[in-house]
Formats: sequence, structure tokens, C-alpha cells
Amino acid sequence: MKDIDVLIEALPYIKKFHDKKILIKYGGHAMVDEEAKSFTAHDTVLLKYVGMRPIIVHGGGPEISRAMEKLGKESKFIKGLRVTDEETMEIIEMVLAGKISSEIVSELINHDGDAIGLSGIDSSLIYAHKKPVSKVDEELVDLGFVGEVDKINVDLLELIINHDLIPVISPIGIAEDGSRLNLNADTAAGEVASFIGAEKLIILTDVPGVLRDPSDPNSLIHKIKISEVPDLIEEGIITGGMIPKIETCVKAIENGVNSCHIIDGRKKHSLLLEIFTTNGIGTMIYK
Repeated sequence: MKDIDVLIEALPYIKKFHDKKILIKYGGHAMVDEEAKSFTAHDTVLLKYVGMRPIIVHGGGPEISRAMEKLGKESKFIKGLRVTDEETMEIIEMVLAGKISSEIVSELINHDGDAIGLSGIDSSLIYAHKKPVSKVDEELVDLGFVGEVDKINVDLLELIINHDLIPVISPIGIAEDGSRLNLNADTAAGEVASFIGAEKLIILTDVPGVLRDPSDPNSLIHKIKISEVPDLIEEGIITGGMIPKIETCVKAIENGVNSCHIIDGRKKHSLLLEIFTTNGIGTMIYK
């Protein structure tokens, strides 16, 4: 009877989100742990088979750092952004488009989902400009080949989605002069979600969501209005690496995405639990 209850609870959400685009940002364990990779891909394919249109944007920071270390190159970050010279950009492309994207596509296909890997440079999918030199702690800082998104080639994405393929996007931008640019994966996911008119943006992380007390996993905040975000940052509840994720969510909602969700990709079938149950599993940000 319990299984029947689960199906009955899911039905309204299946109806509500039928034919809607769902942007899933892969990160954390969903990309490195074999079991998590498998059930995340399984859940993504299931979303497609019940009538939704999943789109994936993936990160890869830790793998990039490991590849750089193997090649004897040191990683340098300023305010959470990787300083990217020409050699580092080549490594980023190799890891993101050459390795991680292929692994995700393979996993999706293994679960009977048709998928295609895309770099943001393919057909100018993610058109971007170089992040300008800025002042950090009274010093002028040039991050190198780090970009900010200008626009998304929506026509290309729509073409792929309408051919029943799941796009798997590496966050690499292309500039007007043809140079490739390193993009923050969360930001890229938010921009793609906004331009494509996604119903939801779901960010997979290695934490339960936004916690009122970081030491207490039971202090999860299930819902946050975007109007509450400044106070939560001021109070120190939203801190560190969670700030840019929440800011990405706020911007996406302001640009028309209906809701954003920060969920724990380590938990089995967290995607399904967040979308198809009343209480969800992570933190939902909404207008």
C-alpha cells in the first residue's frame, strides 16, 4: 500500500511538470561517486520518460585541479574563481568536454536515455565575454580566460530537446574573438535555465540544502523566498560557497524560472524525492 501512496503523491507533480524543462546542475558526488552517478542518471532518464525535458549542466572543479596537479601546474583561486591562463584553459576543456561530459552521457545511455554532450563553444551555445579586470583588496586582478555569459543559443538547445535528446553541457563559453572562456558552472546553469525558460533549476550538492545551523543536519530550511535571502546572508545562515549558489537561484527566478532547488546529490534518488513529493528533500527558493 505504501508504494501505491507514493505513486498517488507523485501523480499531480507528473501532470504539473509534463513537457516542462528541468535544468539539473550536476555537481559533487553525483559526478564522482559510482553509485551516485548511476542513480542520478537513472533519475534524470526517468524524468524524461514521465514527460519532462531534462537539461544538464555539469561542473568539474576538483577533477580539473587533480588534472593540473598531475601535469605539475598549481591551481590558483581568487574569490572562488580559478585564475585561468591559456594552458589552464586547455586542461579545463580536456577535463570538462573530453572526460566528464562523456562519462555523464555514457551513464545516461546505460540507463536507456538518449543524450548528447555539448561544449558551450559548439555552435556558440554559450556566448560570453572575458570578465574585466577588477579590484580585489585594493589590487587590480585579471583572472585571465574567465568569462561571463551574454546569451545562450536557445534554438540549438530547442532543436536537441525536440529530438528527444538530453543535452549535457560543459560550462565553457566562446567570446566574440573566438577565444574559449572558463565559466562558473552554477552561473552557467542559471543562465541556461533562464534563457531556455526552465520550470525548475535543481543544483546537486554535497549538503542537505541551506541549514539554519551548519552543525545540525536537522535544521534544514525547506523553503526560502528570494526576499528573505539578504537577511539570511546578513545573519550568517547563508555563507561561503552557498552564497553564489543562492545568488544564482535568485537571478534565475528573477529571469522567469519558477523555482530553484538545492539538494543533496549523495542521497539516493534525491532528484525524484524533491520533484515528486510534497515535502521535498532540500531547500526550495521561490518568488
